[in-house]
Amino acid sequence: MKFLNIIRQMFTGVLKPLKDNGAFLVFMYILGLVTVYAVVPDKRGYHAYRLAPQELFVDVCLLCMLLWLFPRKISVWLKRAMYFAAYLVAIVDVYCFVKFDTTITPTMLLLVGETNGDEASEFLKSYLSADIIFSRLGRVLLVLAAHVAWTVIYSQTNRRIEKMKGRQNGQPTGRLDIAAMQIRSSISRVAGSRAYCYAKPWLGVALTVAFVWCAVVGYANKAAFARLMSYDNIGEVEHELTRKDCTVMYHPVYRLTFSIYANELAAKQVNKLVDNIDKARVDSCSFRSSNIVLIIGESYNRHHSSLYGYDKPTTPRQEARAEKGRLVPFTDVVSPWNLTSFVFKYLFSLYTVGDKGEWCDYPLFPELFRKAGYHVTFLTNQFLPQAKEAVYDFSGGFFLNNPQLSKAMFDTRNKSLFHFDESMLDQYDRLKKENKENNLIIFHLKGQHVDYRTRFPKGRRYFNPDDYERPDLKQRELRILADYDNAVLYNDSIVDQIIKRFEDDEAIVIYVPDHGEECYGPGVHFYGRMHSTEITARLAREEFDIPFWIWCSHDYMVNHPDLYADIIKARDRRYMTDALPHLLLYLAGISSPDYRDDLNILSPEYNEARPRILKGTTDYDKLDFE
Repeated sequence: MKFLNIIRQMFTGVLKPLKDNGAFLVFMYILGLVTVYAVVPDKRGYHAYRLAPQELFVDVCLLCMLLWLFPRKISVWLKRAMYFAAYLVAIVDVYCFVKFDTTITPTMLLLVGETNGDEASEFLKSYLSADIIFSRLGRVLLVLAAHVAWTVIYSQTNRRIEKMKGRQNGQPTGRLDIAAMQIRSSISRVAGSRAYCYAKPWLGVALTVAFVWCAVVGYANKAAFARLMSYDNIGEVEHELTRKDCTVMYHPVYRLTFSIYANELAAKQVNKLVDNIDKARVDSCSFRSSNIVLIIGESYNRHHSSLYGYDKPTTPRQEARAEKGRLVPFTDVVSPWNLTSFVFKYLFSLYTVGDKGEWCDYPLFPELFRKAGYHVTFLTNQFLPQAKEAVYDFSGGFFLNNPQLSKAMFDTRNKSLFHFDESMLDQYDRLKKENKENNLIIFHLKGQHVDYRTRFPKGRRYFNPDDYERPDLKQRELRILADYDNAVLYNDSIVDQIIKRFEDDEAIVIYVPDHGEECYGPGVHFYGRMHSTEITARLAREEFDIPFWIWCSHDYMVNHPDLYADIIKARDRRYMTDALPHLLLYLAGISSPDYRDDLNILSPEYNEARPRILKGTTDYDKLDFE
């Protein structure tokens, strides 16, 4: 019997933290659910995180227990701080979704940090209007209003009761005083009733069972969030988010926490890069090439390029230039990663796979070009900070958008993004007046980035599902495959137009995409990137094999016959694009302590035996390609 009493008291005690913080439990749970469902896009296929109610219940219960552990005076102030933070974050998160179609992101937090007082004032005048109350944000404001109303009523009732207790005659005179006493008396009778006292242990049991069940079903997501917050650099964070079991940040507090964390990680690497600006050294420059053009593509599977033998005419313009001999395709080039952010860090930093330290410990090649006297132009159709930017673009472009680094690397930049890459050509035509005698011009295209059907104008559709003899694919899969090839064909027209702008100059153009892309390769019902921890030969072929070519204008070939001969000689060498900055420095004739001849594919000293390590784990050349 004594043991049963102990058990009964234990489960009765479970109710104590929740009973003492009942209002907190109710309103924070309701607020959480409202914010979860308020940011679900009103589009087919979108739905709220299915375990949100269970995880939220665990979160709020744990907070109640935490508050209960503190003395009452401290607990009251902690609770108020939590209320303020929860409502503020919820309002900001839902407001951003309503106005910008996005919740809190690392980039949005970065933009807020860079906003001055005048800009903030203009923002509030532009975006705060009465109609916002009737949007999804109104749901959050309604919860807030109900909470305020309840707090006012509850506090006034308690105040009246305490006031009455202090009267010497103890006789209530006002109707409100009498009502307050009656409410308190009714609550006391219920709380003290035998039925309630008997039910309390069972309520404790039910609550404990519910809490344990919710904790178990939500454990995997909580563990994934803890894993996400444990990394040391932003690239690893991005890679974590590509996992199938990555965390779902269902609540705005989680999204805010992650955004702060991501910005802190990015800031650490930016600080290193900023410190290295003055350390970057150029000893001399011969300006070997007056105009160097680097075109960086996106998600380009080499095996979907007819320049490399694909059975659909996806690159007719490049093939025509190759037949004339001025465009030289390299046959064995791979990317070190299948994530844009990782690749960009390798493409811009003098760091290569296997070097000591981190990529941010080395100078960025545009810095060296500027110090050498080149005019550097950077035109990007992806990496401009915007509120709706995904973590992948944030991770890839944060160092390019830092004001100090951007100033150190670039003389000219575009300030807007475009739906189609062809608009970048018009942008360059407007900015080329800023070019000098010696120029480095970087085009960063959107290329074949998913969604493929949005990467080319509707009037530019050439391939259709009926063009493919693939009985293993469904109609929807054939449509996606055709859209990808249409994006490749459209990209062919864009790079051709870029080349045309330099045909009359002494110029050399290098084309390199960031990585490959799966698109229904043989026997695979998949498109995009798998981000598998195990890199097989098939995965390497689809996601790491990339096209790479160098084009020379007529004047360039005439004035640099030896260099052109070196390009022809190097076309079949094994190459990984983390070494690209060393090729660019060589083409410019820049002498720097950071340049390495063994990484320059055109040099007689080039080390072709250097291991090509994919994702830092797998030697490409040791995979079993059949």
